[in-house]
Amino acid sequence: MPVLNLAISSKTVGCCAIIVLYIGLGSIYEGEKAMGKRIRVQRRGRGSSTFRASTHKRTAPVQYLPISKRELEGAFNGEIQDIFHEPGRGAPLALVKLETGESYYTAAPEGAYVGQQVQMGSKAPIDIGSVLPLQHVPDGTMVCNIERTPGDGGKISRSSGSYALVVGHTPQGVMIKLPSGRTRYLNTLCRAMIGVISGAGRLDKPFLKAGARFHMMKAKGRVYPRTRGVAMVAAAHPYGSSKRGARKVTTVSRHAPPGKKVGLIAARKTGRKRRRRA
Repeated sequence: MPVLNLAISSKTVGCCAIIVLYIGLGSIYEGEKAMGKRIRVQRRGRGSSTFRASTHKRTAPVQYLPISKRELEGAFNGEIQDIFHEPGRGAPLALVKLETGESYYTAAPEGAYVGQQVQMGSKAPIDIGSVLPLQHVPDGTMVCNIERTPGDGGKISRSSGSYALVVGHTPQGVMIKLPSGRTRYLNTLCRAMIGVISGAGRLDKPFLKAGARFHMMKAKGRVYPRTRGVAMVAAAHPYGSSKRGARKVTTVSRHAPPGKKVGLIAARKTGRKRRRRA
């Protein structure tokens, strides 16, 4: 087989290498542009340690004991054994031990103290810390830690400084005024605690340092600081890019893919709320 003697200069080799490198980098960049990267919503759904709350530091769930016959007919005597802080919760936590030997944790109301005697049941007095069904609570009483359905342990007005107001007793149920200002009818057997959750004014004190807010958000399992989507590059967020074109629609379908599910998800209405004319 004859051997071909091709004279190839160093300049030709250099040009070919540059062309090959350009083609390779072009294919890489095109692939990155097509794939993008995992946005924050996708990483949160994966559940890495960055987005995980420190639940191992929690003490116990805040809920009443299951409803018993003795509670519906009479009352239990109890005592507040301890009041302490639970990481990730704004209101102090109180441990209540009943005369039956059972105990439960609840958000401490304002004015509660260690050693205070409380009662739980239909015939409990209207005192701070007493737990009784809404049908036995007089109108105009401030209550907190209210059950949404009888026996669920308490779901409404549990944050620090919050309370609801018993407006009236009707055939539809007990009408209460929620912290948001809306009224709602609840079952007469739903239990509530007399008083206001302690810790009011917690948000009035400024954090002053970003580190204090970071540790607070970390205890709640939230990410801080949180970068705006418009401040990111286009590969990191659907709203990201330095090129300000036409404004993108912020509403997105509930069935959108994870990389696109940002903004107002399945919003019924957008914009400012308009007051209804009476």
